[in-house]
Amino acid sequence: MNYFFENRNSNCVQKEVNPNSEYLKWMKFVLRRAKEVGKVELPIVAVVIDEKGRCIGRGSNNRNSKNDPLGHAEIIALKQASLVKNDWRFNECEIITNLEPCTMCAAALIQARMGRVIYGAYDEKRGGLGGSIDLSNHKSSHHKMEVIGGILEAECKESLQVWFKRLRSVK
Repeated sequence: MNYFFENRNSNCVQKEVNPNSEYLKWMKFVLRRAKEVGKVELPIVAVVIDEKGRCIGRGSNNRNSKNDPLGHAEIIALKQASLVKNDWRFNECEIITNLEPCTMCAAALIQARMGRVIYGAYDEKRGGLGGSIDLSNHKSSHHKMEVIGGILEAECKESLQVWFKRLRSVK
């Protein structure tokens, strides 16, 4: 049985995830893609889904391979989706990623007016949507969005732990 938490650090409400949920379908896609990305780069993947349930943007981390400090999956997915949408506003969209967005990405999602953010593993060190700090509920946040964390959390967390363990064993 899968559970998720809405706004983990503020109003922590545990809810059951419907096994036929679109969130689960997209998170499984994200995890499959992350496995491939993990051969070269940190396995973080994000997809932007429009109001009709279509993927209009996807990204994966490429900071190391492109020496780009802004090469985060969420930023790349947002850029691609804005080109497809021909707009920078995402009120009716959602982004799904396997790791809680960092503060930079969380701020970008707020600026982009993302309607909903769905992620798998919490990032208690650098998470910008509840793990470390919750920018979505900060007084400076002009845009309020729904944040759902913990979708397939164990699988997402394990894939990242395996990747870091492999990285440490190579060094």
